[in-house]
Amino acid sequence: MALKNLLVHLDGGPRTAERLALAVRLAVRHGARLSGVFAQLAEAHRVGVVADWPPAAYAEAAAASRDAFSAAARDLPEAEWIDLNRGGEEEILHRFAALAGYFDLTVFGQFDETARRTVPAELATHVGTVSGRPVLVIPYAGHFPDVGRRPLFAWSETASAARALEDGLALVQPEAEALVLYAHERDQRSEFAERTIAHLARHGVTAQFEPFLIEDESLMDVILNFASDHGADLMTLGLGGRGRSKPTLRELTVPVLCAG
Repeated sequence: MALKNLLVHLDGGPRTAERLALAVRLAVRHGARLSGVFAQLAEAHRVGVVADWPPAAYAEAAAASRDAFSAAARDLPEAEWIDLNRGGEEEILHRFAALAGYFDLTVFGQFDETARRTVPAELATHVGTVSGRPVLVIPYAGHFPDVGRRPLFAWSETASAARALEDGLALVQPEAEALVLYAHERDQRSEFAERTIAHLARHGVTAQFEPFLIEDESLMDVILNFASDHGADLMTLGLGGRGRSKPTLRELTVPVLCAG
């Protein structure tokens, strides 16, 4: 999939600049149009029974977001800033997922449970599973100026893992050193799993295959351990699965391209 139309989530949080910088870099590399959408939780200001929207704090944060986006994207043609203009959790989830369907990829920040809650906790997961489009989630800690030189493909025989791998190919850089991690439960190893290496090779990606038996560890524990050993700067991850085989976005150490 060619990346020609990118969307990045903006809010008033301190990590917005990190993911905006990466989104700009990806837009430049792919010759893509970049749109930034401001969306964060807020309650309408009420005077008696009359509700006034937007409240002053939201309007100030939106104005600051617009200025920061304009500065970061000043060299990008047709860059667009969008105000989702809703502050309720259900409205943000619904409207953001609908909007994301019109873009090739949306860049999010990982939800930080220790920080002030400015966005729905499941925003990235919801958009990734409902919109039909992939999302790239940037961890809430660490610096990630680029992605795709050392990708890790988390593979399982699920539709979401297949979509994530295919969508993630657009982010893989030439001469990348890739790893396919096939985590499986006992007596459930597929005879076809290693064919992912041949598939990637047809796309110009050289990769090593690493099967791993899930026993007492969760899937995300396995993936994160291998990501650290590989020095991964990108992972692809399907959001399907059950029990220990169901991945989550609660613990991330590298940017993750995921699909529902």
